[in-house]
Amino acid sequence: MLKGRSLVEPGDFTLEEMDGLFNLAEKIEEDSSFLRESCRGKVLATLFFEPSTRTRLSFEAAMLRLGGSCLGFAEPGSSSAAKGESLADTVRTVACYADLIVMRNPKEGAALLASRYADVPVINAGDGGHHHPTQTLTDLLTIKRLRGKRKEGLRSTVQGLTVGFCGDLKFGRTVHSLAKTLARYENLNMVFISPGELKVPEYITTLLEQQNIPYREITGFEDAMPILDVLYMTRVQRERFFNEEDYIRLKDTYVLSPDKLERAKKDLIILHPLPRVNEIAIEVDTDPRAAYFKQAKYGMYIRMALISGILGVDHA
Repeated sequence: MLKGRSLVEPGDFTLEEMDGLFNLAEKIEEDSSFLRESCRGKVLATLFFEPSTRTRLSFEAAMLRLGGSCLGFAEPGSSSAAKGESLADTVRTVACYADLIVMRNPKEGAALLASRYADVPVINAGDGGHHHPTQTLTDLLTIKRLRGKRKEGLRSTVQGLTVGFCGDLKFGRTVHSLAKTLARYENLNMVFISPGELKVPEYITTLLEQQNIPYREITGFEDAMPILDVLYMTRVQRERFFNEEDYIRLKDTYVLSPDKLERAKKDLIILHPLPRVNEIAIEVDTDPRAAYFKQAKYGMYIRMALISGILGVDHA
């Protein structure tokens, strides 16, 4: 079903196709032996023009656990991009050596461009402040695992949930991807918590209005806490700011600490795409509602499912 297809944004896959990936990821989590060596002879290229820990390493770990091999670079200075090579030429060249390309690039639209030039499928691992579809799959799998039932579609899991997004909602590609994807479902609510300078882009709120998804935009952290089922924390991203003074002024606007969780629901799920700086106090890590490190592990499982699907691996 997914064989040979690129993933540039979450909307590239239907909700049913995503459910198939979630079911496969859950099966892999339980016992991945049925896929061991399934990608032997296949090569994954990771082209990261921006720093990454979880996304790059989880993709490489996923491919290695499937029996395949990896090549690529972790920063553009070690590639011919440093010599002025165009992105189109880079991906056309790498496609000669790999069966699948995973790429992160600071420029919005770079993944779409790459998918048009490469002769192999391309997975977007983040393009500027635009999209991060595999993080969205990770986020949704985490919610499904912690709030849903095995073999139940995500639609049933998210019904009635109130999802809060906090922090840098203007530049946060993980927020944009997740909010847009949740808007494809029904009977849920969203709360956007940010200072005015970092509020969610208008195209997101317009989409929610078109889809009849109720939402609120607020600045008060504590005001939202009692009503949330999922809290999606984000860091204020220094690399997205043109003005250092603005970054310093806004970076500590919201810090999640144990005292702020006193009014939260007992079954709240706290997510964060990571890395965190100081927006979640380390004391929160031991709270049973903190799920961000589980989230990182689910990222490997969903990427194993995604790789095997795009490469056409037999899951029988």
